Amino acid sequence: MKKQIIPLLAALFLLTLTGCAGNTKAEPAELPAGVAVQVRTVERRDVATENRVTGSVTSDNETSIYVASTAKCTAVYFESGDAVKKGDVICTLDLGSTLASYNAARISYDSAVSSYDQQQAVFDQQLAMQDKQIALYEKTLSDTKALHEIGAASQLEIDQAELALEGAQVQRASTVAQRDSTLAQLRAGMENYRSNLEQLNVVMDNVDARGNVVAPASGLLSSLTANEGSFVSANYPVAVISGAEQMKVTVYVSESLVPKLNIGDAAHVTIASADADFSGVIRSVEQAANMQTKLYAVVLSVPSDVEGLVSGMSATVTFFTETAAGALAIPSESILTANGEQYVFVVENGTAVRTAVTTGLTGDGVTSVLSGLDAGQQLVVVGQQYLSDGDAVRIVGG
Repeated sequence: MKKQIIPLLAALFLLTLTGCAGNTKAEPAELPAGVAVQVRTVERRDVATENRVTGSVTSDNETSIYVASTAKCTAVYFESGDAVKKGDVICTLDLGSTLASYNAARISYDSAVSSYDQQQAVFDQQLAMQDKQIALYEKTLSDTKALHEIGAASQLEIDQAELALEGAQVQRASTVAQRDSTLAQLRAGMENYRSNLEQLNVVMDNVDARGNVVAPASGLLSSLTANEGSFVSANYPVAVISGAEQMKVTVYVSESLVPKLNIGDAAHVTIASADADFSGVIRSVEQAANMQTKLYAVVLSVPSDVEGLVSGMSATVTFFTETAAGALAIPSESILTANGEQYVFVVENGTAVRTAVTTGLTGDGVTSVLSGLDAGQQLVVVGQQYLSDGDAVRIVGG
């Protein structure tokens, strides 16, 4: 009986051990001590203040065609983006009343000029005859006085000669006054007709006698507002022709930025629609502001190797001003602020050290540091928001 119990107890003992082993849990590995951060070595580099403005790409020899009165478009012969040659008819406008007014104004002006010239000629002829008559009366008076001295003429004859001379002089003065008054009236009418004609000449600029809008230059139609059956407005160009030789970028800046920009300075230009990034050079800065916007136009040249630009594309221009050369530069996002104080964290012997800093210029995602840091220090650039002074840290990442 004992021999049967002993094996049974041994089996139960083994089962008990097996069950205990199955319930045993592996203990987790311990994580390294310290807050995980990424660092970057503080270095020196040039820092410049950035000023971003938006503008547009235009052709260097762009021509806008305006019609100075609202008119209906009866036909269109090109589309935006087409190439045109100088003299091509772009579209036709119904300018019947305008053409009639133009012709009437031209006739009226020519008639006024003719009347003025004729009247001036008549008065000039009258005055010339009166001047001859006055000269004759002056000679008669002089001769009569000479005869009177030798007793061959009486005082009455002298008086009569003087009276004739005075009458001729009065008549000439009257003619001059009449001439001035008549010509002044004719001149006023002529100037009025001329003003009307000049206004209509603006309307007819680049438009022939049949209402055809004629291309004044060769290039690409970068803009065409004329549509058959619709009206064109005097406020917008009927068409814009861009020469294909060279493009430029035009932006408008505030008065505070104008003194900081100089011809020849480089600026970064981004044309998102053409996937283009390049360095443009300032070639002109207007010194007079636009009357409406109070902004100043700045024109930048485009390198000849930049392709794919079309007039009208939007452009973003970044001007770099107030450069600090060889400054201690750190990522702007690494700087924290509390109670009006700017500070960063640096790593020294595996410990986070809170360090107050004084900053200078900011640009291109970095800020210059005037005091508080030295080149070569390990600056915390990721994880600084979770640190306190004296925390243990562990550096991770690149």
